[in-house]
Amino acid sequence: MVIGPTNCGKTTLVNAINDHEGPIRKTQNLIYGKNTIDVPGSYLENTWMYKYLISAVQDASHVLVLVDQSNCKEVYSPGFAKVFRCPVIGVITKADLHPENADWCIRQLKQIGVTNPFFKISVPYDIGISALKEFLFDRKLGNEGRT
Repeated sequence: MVIGPTNCGKTTLVNAINDHEGPIRKTQNLIYGKNTIDVPGSYLENTWMYKYLISAVQDASHVLVLVDQSNCKEVYSPGFAKVFRCPVIGVITKADLHPENADWCIRQLKQIGVTNPFFKISVPYDIGISALKEFLFDRKLGNEGRT
């Protein structure tokens, strides 16, 4: 399950994880892909929708929590990651932009309860994608579950 604020690169990352090269469209609803569940930013940005996140995570093997290095805004509640029963992985997107924000992103992930390792990625420059995929797919048990 891939969670993050609007325009942080969720669908772009989902396409990279699924080896899909189709067009990027705004995600309106949960989209179940080959290996992923793409969650619209509105599910995170409206706390009354958290119950849908918690329900949908039952189908996931991991949760990827995204923070956007190019846009420092706090959208997660402190301890947010603790609500999930599966492993929660911190992903810093757009790592090629605004490197001065890298420490802020790590502090944000730690504040919401995510622990190392953190993955810094940039899909357009193919930074960190293979390491993240290797981590996810080497740790996954069989072919069950989605990220």
